[in-house]
Amino acid sequence: MKLYFSPGACSLSPHIVLREAGLQFDLDRVDLSAKKTQAGADFLPVNPKGQVPVLEFDNGDRLTEGPAIVQYIADKNPKSGLIPEAGSMDRYRVQSWLNFITSELHKGFSPLFGSDTPEEYKKIGKTNLASRFVYLDKHLADKQYLMGDKFTAADAYCFTVVNWSNYQKIDLAQWPNLNAYMARVAARPKVQEAMKAEGLVK
Repeated sequence: MKLYFSPGACSLSPHIVLREAGLQFDLDRVDLSAKKTQAGADFLPVNPKGQVPVLEFDNGDRLTEGPAIVQYIADKNPKSGLIPEAGSMDRYRVQSWLNFITSELHKGFSPLFGSDTPEEYKKIGKTNLASRFVYLDKHLADKQYLMGDKFTAADAYCFTVVNWSNYQKIDLAQWPNLNAYMARVAARPKVQEAMKAEGLVK
C-alpha cells in the first residue's frame, strides 16, 4: 500500500492509523499547491479532487476520503482495536465520531487556511470551533480517549484536526480536558513516528 500525504494535513490521520495497525506501507509526499508528487508526477490522475489522503493498493486501486480510509486500515488488523467489530454499537459510535470530526471540526477549520477568506468570517469560524471544543472538553472530562480508555481511529482524526489550532493561534489551554487529551495522543509512540516521518517534530 501507498499513502499519498501532505505534512500535517488530514492525511496525518490515516498515517497514524497505519502505524498503530502495524501495517506495511510506503509514503508519497504531495505538494498540494502544485498538485505534484514527490517525484514530480502529476497528482490529479491519482485523485482528480486534488486532495490527500489517497490510499493506493498494490493492484492500482485507490481509496479516498480520510474517514473511509481509516476504517479500511483498522479492519485490516482487527486485533489492534482501532475500530470495533462491524455491526456493534461501538462501531457506529466510532463512525459517529468520524462524522462529527469531518463535518464539525475539519470543515470548520478549512476556511481559516484560505488566503481569500475575510478576517470577519475567520472570527466567526473560530467562535464556532470554540463551541465544538467546549463539547469535546466536557466529553473528555472522565475519558482518556473519545471512546473511553481505548484509542481508536477516531482519535487519530480528532488529534490531527484539533492540532491545526497551533496554526490558527487558538490556545487549547482554555479547554483543559481537551488540551490534556491532545498531549496524551501526541505522546503515543506511533503518533510520534508519524509526525517525525512528516517532519512535524524532531
